[in-house]
Amino acid sequence: MPDTISKENNMTEAEHTTRVDLAAAFRLVDLYGWSDMLATHLSARIPGPDEHFLINPVGMMFEEMTASCLVKVDIDGNILSESEFGINPAGYTIHSAVHMGRKDAGCVMHTHTAAGLGVATQKSGLLPLTQMALAVIAQTGYHDYEGPAFDLRERDRLINDLASNNVLILRNHGLLTVGKTVAEAFVWLFRAERACRFQLSFQQAGVPAQEIPKEVQDISIERSKKAISASGHRPIGQFEWPALLRKLNRENPGYAQ
Repeated sequence: MPDTISKENNMTEAEHTTRVDLAAAFRLVDLYGWSDMLATHLSARIPGPDEHFLINPVGMMFEEMTASCLVKVDIDGNILSESEFGINPAGYTIHSAVHMGRKDAGCVMHTHTAAGLGVATQKSGLLPLTQMALAVIAQTGYHDYEGPAFDLRERDRLINDLASNNVLILRNHGLLTVGKTVAEAFVWLFRAERACRFQLSFQQAGVPAQEIPKEVQDISIERSKKAISASGHRPIGQFEWPALLRKLNRENPGYAQ
């Protein structure tokens, strides 16, 4: 993996690694068609005693994000790194809420995609109609739309709705995913996005659903939880992330600068 970001100002190895992974995630989000010009945001907590996290500057496209351009902020929203750009205030509200309320949240991703919003605007939300949906439903909460997230008082409600889940469907707004690492958050986003896309594909067919019996739903959810756990055959993000970085290095390198 490229490793060209300058380690000035006594940057720790942990911050350096986090910057490179988060910059890669921005470019992967764009590569998969999930970006929204300058809108939406990804963030990652910098390991260490300080409650600092990295987030994207407003003014750069996801496809051009680099490790060095990411903005470091503290939990109060103070910008701690030099940048010609500011940060999205709604992004600060949403991401600070999760980083404050979920100490295990190493990374938070939020998107406005056609599939994500297509499901987020449905009263019933994500339906248990596919194997892919069941794996996501087991980790999904819902948060009602309160308008653009500029009111810091929304943070308590947002984190209460997320609870211990790794996916939060923001009604009428989009998707949010959480992971201990950038890799975990990205793969949860991939899984949630895919489940939403499959639901819309079925709904467009306009035919009756072949519903999955409740007992089979429960079995599928439990098996999925086991498969992607630390003791399962496919811990979330562990095998996918190196492969995704290889793909990115082929198609849009330079993120580590």
